[in-house]
Amino acid sequence: MAAVLQPNAIPTVKLLINGVWRDSNSSDWRDIVNPATQEVLARVPMCAGGEIDEAIASAAEAFKTWKNTPIGQRARIMLKLQELIRRDMKKLAACLTAEQGKTLPDAEGDVFRGLEVVEHAASIGTLSLGEMAENVASGVDTYFIRQPIGVCVGITPFNFPAMIPLWMFPMAIVSGNTFVLKPSEQDPMTTVLLAQLAIEAGVPPGVLNIVHGGKQAVDRLCTHPAVKAVSFVGSCHVGEHVYNLASTHGKRAQCMMGAKNHAIVMPDANKDQALNALVGAAFGAAGQRCMATSVAVLVGEAANWVPDIVAKAKTLKVNAGTVVGTDVGPVISKQAKARIEGLIAKGVAEGCILDLDGRNPNVDGYPSGNFIAPTILSGVKPHHSVYKEEIFGPVLVIVSVDTLDEAIALTNANPYGNGTGIFTQSGAVARKFQNEIDVGQVGINVPIPVPVPYFSFTGSRGSKLGDLGPYGKQAVHFYTQVKTVTARWFDDAAVDGGKSGGVNTTISLK
Repeated sequence: MAAVLQPNAIPTVKLLINGVWRDSNSSDWRDIVNPATQEVLARVPMCAGGEIDEAIASAAEAFKTWKNTPIGQRARIMLKLQELIRRDMKKLAACLTAEQGKTLPDAEGDVFRGLEVVEHAASIGTLSLGEMAENVASGVDTYFIRQPIGVCVGITPFNFPAMIPLWMFPMAIVSGNTFVLKPSEQDPMTTVLLAQLAIEAGVPPGVLNIVHGGKQAVDRLCTHPAVKAVSFVGSCHVGEHVYNLASTHGKRAQCMMGAKNHAIVMPDANKDQALNALVGAAFGAAGQRCMATSVAVLVGEAANWVPDIVAKAKTLKVNAGTVVGTDVGPVISKQAKARIEGLIAKGVAEGCILDLDGRNPNVDGYPSGNFIAPTILSGVKPHHSVYKEEIFGPVLVIVSVDTLDEAIALTNANPYGNGTGIFTQSGAVARKFQNEIDVGQVGINVPIPVPVPYFSFTGSRGSKLGDLGPYGKQAVHFYTQVKTVTARWFDDAAVDGGKSGGVNTTISLK
């Protein structure tokens, strides 16, 4: 079991080291709080260096044998894992909603998008193929093979406690690596359930390890000599720290970070479909998505649609994630709520128009919840704080421009490059947009263009550090190293006959 009841009846979240769930010896513990009720669900340890080192040592030892485990055997574990995730979908979603706050349907979506990566990981036999060229010189063949790199680390955020861990450890371990995962200390219980399923699926001791903690744990994971690669998803501030620390200590690093995703709405867009997509992408998951649409850029006559956007936002139901029909659940913490409300107030103070104020909604039965209803600010300019900062809450800011060229220039001038979208019925406009926009992931009449796992997550510019993204083919490249072999085999007749060509002191192969 991953948690054990203490005398005070509050469970504690355990560590997974070398295949054993065990209590931490940390003296520093944090509460995991239900965002809707403020109920303390469990307590999580802030691990010290010793426990981090044990987990890494376990992974390093397991790598000695796991790296040589047949590809088919690793793939079958992934097939079993996806079966178990499907079996426990409701259980995983219920845990996720309790600790993170998102609605039950959205929680199932969180799990499902991670499940898709597990399914794709089962294709590792095809994904890890090398290449060969015969007779690059006389009797000489050259080929490359992909081999695992060793102990890998994952550091995941609070907003997707199922999907993002499943972006990481399945692709890493199916490629032959071993893994140490540190989930968010705010909601680690869903990740722990997934690790339990991985063990049930047949992942051997030491191949997957779970530790908990804050900055001290992160720093140790990024600097330990045995760690070869670090994958991170989270804020820009922490992501830059992780990337710089891991890179300067010789690790591969991929860091998916903050965003300010723009949706360009052209006046020829299918109005109802575009506004439905825009409102759903802005306020779903209470805006706590790195791919949430946080800026609507209304072009030309579309600027007249602000009242329609407000009207649609008002139809969304704010309540606890367990309540049927809820559209917007609570944000993760009291601190997050205060920060979001502060940015709304700052936007008003700086001259933005508050078209819809979602602060302090009345949610029956949940007076202590971290609720913010959909909020809309228009008349926003690039110098306003609500435009410059990632709000990470149910707040949509609206910018109006006259032309598509202005919309593209505005989006490209923003430092972030995670995702963008355009709503139009013109193929020419869509093609111009996809060609000229400098953002890694583009949606055409799609508001949150997160690729399916056959592709890779390709955020860019200020939203990403590192060349390779998580999941898909890029993840296989990240978690493997290429070894190139050049081989020449002499037959006995040539050797015995003295026809090998003698000593060759040049760099050419003939």
